[in-house]
Amino acid sequence: MSYNIRYNNPNDNENWWEYRKQEVVEMIKYYQPEIFGIQEGLSAQVKYIDSTLTNYSYVGLGRDDGKEKGEFTAIFFDTTKLKLIETKTFWLSETPNKVSVGWDASMERICTYGAFLNKKTNKSIFIFNCHFDHIGKKSRIESSYLILEEIKNKGIGHECIAVIGDLNCQPDENPIEILKMELKDSYQVSQSQPYGPIGTFNSFNTVNEVTKRIDYIMVKNLNVTHYTTIDDRRKNKLWLSDHLPILIQTE
Repeated sequence: MSYNIRYNNPNDNENWWEYRKQEVVEMIKYYQPEIFGIQEGLSAQVKYIDSTLTNYSYVGLGRDDGKEKGEFTAIFFDTTKLKLIETKTFWLSETPNKVSVGWDASMERICTYGAFLNKKTNKSIFIFNCHFDHIGKKSRIESSYLILEEIKNKGIGHECIAVIGDLNCQPDENPIEILKMELKDSYQVSQSQPYGPIGTFNSFNTVNEVTKRIDYIMVKNLNVTHYTTIDDRRKNKLWLSDHLPILIQTE
C-alpha cells in the first residue's frame, strides 16, 4: 500500500489529522497490508500509527534533518511476516547522502529504502518509498533517474522491487516514463481490472470525481494480481486524507 496521509495541519479544519487519525488507522487495520509506505507523515503522526498498530514496525527518517524533523516517507512492515534486512533514507538531490534540496525543488525531498525478507518464502523484496516535489519539473525527472541509479548500484535488478509513493505527476509525464524504462505501472499490468477511482488525489473535495492519478506502485519482477484505489470515507463522509491509498496484491 502507498498512502499520502496529509501532514498534521490544523488549518485543514474538519480535515485536520487529529480528527482523521483514528479512522486512518482503522482503514489500515482492515486491509492489513504486509508493507505500506506513507508520505507526509510528521514524526508524531508516524509514532501514532506505530503505537496503534500491532505486529508492525517502521523505517524512515525526517527529511529536514535526517532524524525526527520534517516529513517522513516511512515504510511500515508486518514483523510476523517480514524481516528487515537493511534500510536507508536518501535525499532526492545531487547530494543524496546528506540533507539537501535537489535541482529546482521547492524543499527537501526524500526516498526511504527498505529491503525485507519474507519469513515464509525466504524471498526478498526491495521497497523505495518516495515523495517527489510538487513544483520542480526538473527535480521530478532527476528523482526518477536517481531511483533507477540506486537500483542499478545495488545490483538488485533481478529481485522483486516496488517503487511507491506520491510522485506528483500524471501517467503520461516524463518522470513516469523514465521509471517505466525499468519498472511497470501496477495499474497497467494488474491481472484483474483495477478497482476503484482512476485518480488518487481528491484535495479533500467530496463532490468531484477523483481523476488525478499521482500516486503509484511501480513494480519489477512482481506479478500484480489485484490493484485497488481505496475510496473509503470517514463516518462523516469526508475523506480520510487528501489522497486515496492504493493497494496491490501480488503472487
